[in-house]
Amino acid sequence: MTEAYAVLYNITLGILGLLLLACLVRAIIGPRIADRLIAINMMGTLIVIIVCILAFVMGEGGLVDVAITYVMLSFLAVVLLTKIYMGVYHEKRRREEGSDHA
Repeated sequence: MTEAYAVLYNITLGILGLLLLACLVRAIIGPRIADRLIAINMMGTLIVIIVCILAFVMGEGGLVDVAITYVMLSFLAVVLLTKIYMGVYHEKRRREEGSDHA
């Protein structure tokens, strides 16, 4: 039975790796910045899931601490990128409104 679980975990990690690759492609070619932000956020979530599965399979409790730290850093990175994007968007809007009045 343990061998069946090992195969299941390996298949799950492989699928998550493919999903991670798909998110990376979306982050690179995504037509809008919102698509890229969502892809980056999803990549962070997938990495945390992979680390947690590895922590369970390997029996290493320290990896869970790494996953929690990564969740916090990923969240802060997405918030920061969103804040930067919103600033750029508002600046672009002010320029467009300024050129309409001239």
